[in-house]
Amino acid sequence: MSDTVIQVKNLSKKYIIGHQQQEHYTALRDVIAHGTKNLIKSFKNQNSNVNNYQEDFWALQDVSFEIKQGDRVGIIGRNGAGKSTLLKILSRITEPTKGRINIKGRVASLLEVGTGFHPELTGRENIFLNGAILGMSKVEIQRKFDEIVAFAEVEKFLDTPVKRYSSGMYVRLAFAVAAHLEPEILVVDEVLAVGDAQFQKKCLGKMEDVAENQGRTVLFVSHNMNALSTLCQSAILIEKGQIKYQGNVFDAIEKYLVSYSVDDSKEISQYRLNKNLKDIYFKSVEMISGNTQVLFKETIGFEISILAEKKIENISIGGTIFNSMGNPIGAFVSNVVAVEPKKITTIKLEIAKLNLSPGMYYMGFSIGEGNFMNTSRIDYDIIIGYPRFEILPFNEQENIGVWNPAWGNIVLNECLVETLAFIQ
Repeated sequence: MSDTVIQVKNLSKKYIIGHQQQEHYTALRDVIAHGTKNLIKSFKNQNSNVNNYQEDFWALQDVSFEIKQGDRVGIIGRNGAGKSTLLKILSRITEPTKGRINIKGRVASLLEVGTGFHPELTGRENIFLNGAILGMSKVEIQRKFDEIVAFAEVEKFLDTPVKRYSSGMYVRLAFAVAAHLEPEILVVDEVLAVGDAQFQKKCLGKMEDVAENQGRTVLFVSHNMNALSTLCQSAILIEKGQIKYQGNVFDAIEKYLVSYSVDDSKEISQYRLNKNLKDIYFKSVEMISGNTQVLFKETIGFEISILAEKKIENISIGGTIFNSMGNPIGAFVSNVVAVEPKKITTIKLEIAKLNLSPGMYYMGFSIGEGNFMNTSRIDYDIIIGYPRFEILPFNEQENIGVWNPAWGNIVLNECLVETLAFIQ
């Protein structure tokens, strides 16, 4: 018997988008006249607005994949890529336009805050209501009731109508019901972002337990790459309604982040955090080699040009290296320099023998007054996400530098190993 629990073949979903062309300025007399014309046209069975037109929008196009029992699969992509549409189809909330889906087992979905809850009912009543919607018997719900309440941490408000719950309480109770009522497939959208950090950690642990120890399947949509890499073994990357990659979660995250951030344009303004610039700011940041691919343990350098509006005696440049998941993994700083007004100052920064494992990285830079380590330092300009570079292994034929992502990004110096004699 096959252990495939979700099989999707050539799935497509089309929506009809209505557009209405409007004038930039409309007076009251125009509204009255336009309404009168439309009323006359309706009596004549004519189109009520010739300026209206419709457009076909394919949220998903020819999507195919299979998921095995017990898999923890992340679904990632930009906003509007089609992730939520896919989950709604899998949860039978909406019907596909084309294609076929085979699902083996009961599906519990948590796609929006308070999905399946009635605002006028209490937390206690909604546990039974939501459980019934998920196909559970009253006996099953009663058996799991205490675990659900304890996990959601809403004992004090159990007999309060959920319309008075905060969004975080909504999520806690909704997730607790979905996770504890033993569905074969648990589908979770971005809603966990509403909860606090402690509850998110608890939810991730519960989903991991549901998959590993109970053999259930989890589909998890999130923009939190750390959460995805912690929970999921594999991932599906969706772009513009189509699957661009399916496989290892770390490879999927890297492809997503690279496709999301890489831009051939070298306009530094698109990476700038502070839009209200004054006094001093970055003009350009370039890699000295001009090449965005760097060999493992090779020296890496940056040429940074800054422009000041006034004379400042003690300027320094701080740099931060981020890995492909957006985590800062190292920092460095330039010497303190003086800058002259209305003149471009160029500073070169180099890191010798960069001990980073092969993979994609990107930079962040800041211009500040005073020492980089000083807590009172003032940052005038900050850019994050540029330039990006890739660390390559020494020799691809020897497969040097193929790291397991769990080992981390920093390759430490060689350690001294001393073998001691064994005493019989």
